[in-house]
Amino acid sequence: METSQALGLAHLWSQSDSIIRSVALLLAAMSVASWTLIVLRLLRQFRARRHDHAVDAFWAAPDLAGGLAALADRAPDSPFEALARSGAAAAEHLRRHQHRDSLDGGLDADEVITRALRKSIVQSTARLESGLTVLASIGSTAPFVGLFGTVWGIYHALVGVAGGGAASLEQVAGPMGEALVMTACGLAVAIPAVLAYNAITRGNRLELAALDAFAHDLLAWLSTGTRIAPLATPEPGNPVVRLAGAAGAA
Repeated sequence: METSQALGLAHLWSQSDSIIRSVALLLAAMSVASWTLIVLRLLRQFRARRHDHAVDAFWAAPDLAGGLAALADRAPDSPFEALARSGAAAAEHLRRHQHRDSLDGGLDADEVITRALRKSIVQSTARLESGLTVLASIGSTAPFVGLFGTVWGIYHALVGVAGGGAASLEQVAGPMGEALVMTACGLAVAIPAVLAYNAITRGNRLELAALDAFAHDLLAWLSTGTRIAPLATPEPGNPVVRLAGAAGAA
């Protein structure tokens, strides 16, 4: 009973050397960094759920200025607002300089606007992916950091037992059990990082898909003044026959 009471995390810390303590502090720092990124990115994705309503408000606005104001009010500093402002700036640039010689003189209006929208999407993608490399690195390396702490702790325990002469099972099992805690700590740091990385990556992929769809509609609207409308559902019957008949009549 006295042996079991002497064992534990406090005993492991007090009996460990500088390497074990460094590994424990490294895992603690990785955990703090991981959870900080997780909380910040999940809060951002929670706010991003309102972007769909902001896009609907943009298209419901009477003009471009009203649409930009709606985006700034409902989704400030969002990729959708940045995309709309980039497209509007490119369209305004073309309106002012379309009769002047410039580097863009050989490009048509659609290409200039497309390049502006693509640049905004690339910048938004870089911002969305910031911090994911840290999460991926923590998720992939934390188990091995904890395993290294376990191996070193077992080695340290065996050296201590060997120096004491005859060793019993209780003298060996206790220090080894304490050393295995380092592996558990590594897994405790890695598992939330991996799960959060997958969830954040999926959320970013969905947001970028919505951003790409908004860019296509915005390009059509800035080029033609009309948003592309979906095709109406065909009436019951054979639409192919009706289309063929219409073509023959024409």
